Amino acid sequence: MDDSKRLNPSRRSELFDILLDTAQAISISSVSAQSIDLCDIRKASLTAMTRAVNGLAITPRFALVDGRDIPPGLPCQAQALIKGDSRSQSIAAASIVAKVARDRMMGRAGAVYPDFGLQNNAGYGTVEHREAIDQVGGIERFHRFSFSPFRQGKLDL
Repeated sequence: MDDSKRLNPSRRSELFDILLDTAQAISISSVSAQSIDLCDIRKASLTAMTRAVNGLAITPRFALVDGRDIPPGLPCQAQALIKGDSRSQSIAAASIVAKVARDRMMGRAGAVYPDFGLQNNAGYGTVEHREAIDQVGGIERFHRFSFSPFRQGKLDL
């Protein structure tokens, strides 16, 4: 187990399958682009973390959280760990699950919106993706229109 950013996609996928087979419980949550636009990415991330913990099939006794903030509304005590995915096996495991789930979601979205290169950008704006947004515009309910390039009416390429 390692920080998901240090693993190649095939190793992350392999570990994802192992985690699904062996974990006592796994819960995945996301927050819509519209919800992020209404608050901000930090608050949206905390909301998704709370939903994921509350969605577990078992109630945890303690939660380790990657970052500096403890999400509100957890059913247990928690500790925040800055750079937690390189300091904690459980946070690294959660990071792998999150990254693989996101990459698979982006792959499916890429099949629906092939012009945007979503299957290749893994959630980060590649030049191909930004050029498509410049030419076609953003995808309603998918892109965060509060993101500064959208607010300014252009994307910096």
